Amino acid sequence: MSAVLSPTSPKPAVTRHKSPWLHPAAKPLLFVLCGLPFVWLLYGALANTLGANPAEALIRSTGDWTLRFLCITLAVTPLRVLTSQPALLRFRRMLGLFAFFYVVLHFLSYAWLDMGFELQAIVKDIPKRPFALVGFLAFVLMLPLAATSFNRAIKALGAKRWQTLHKLVYAIVLLGLLHFFWMRAAKNNFAEVAVYAVVIGVLLGWRVARRLRPKD
Repeated sequence: MSAVLSPTSPKPAVTRHKSPWLHPAAKPLLFVLCGLPFVWLLYGALANTLGANPAEALIRSTGDWTLRFLCITLAVTPLRVLTSQPALLRFRRMLGLFAFFYVVLHFLSYAWLDMGFELQAIVKDIPKRPFALVGFLAFVLMLPLAATSFNRAIKALGAKRWQTLHKLVYAIVLLGLLHFFWMRAAKNNFAEVAVYAVVIGVLLGWRVARRLRPKD
């Protein structure tokens, strides 16, 4: 026999589905995770555990993490669409800024450990080496994206112009891949390059396919 609720009976609790990506701890946790590579590199430098050539290890690792964070940032939109999780979008800015953070570390590591912060030597060295020139160009293109990554900049530029400016990330990630290729080509190490090329190809190819898809 089924029970019937009377007018004075308490109503059953309504269970609302809430995305875990909206949890207050999600952003702080992501921030900590994104900072772990820096902590590991800093510890390695202080504890002298980065191998026989710590300078090369720092320069290489900060560059690797820059490219990884660029890929992760570009993956946010496809994941948001494919998983129907719009809350993922709230992490894209942080991920992009961490990509910028690691590229700054990458450039500073090169300028300090390779060039001793000698400005004239740096200015002469970059144009001489294609991989350095391409990497520096990617770094320069990231500057306006980092500078306009806050809400006031979006309002000042207007949403459409801001979105157009931030499409530079596609050129940046391709320049980053080319820089990575030339760095690894010197040691005939193409396996990692192939992995990144596939990942970047999928991320950019998804966007092209989505744009070309006929609208209903």
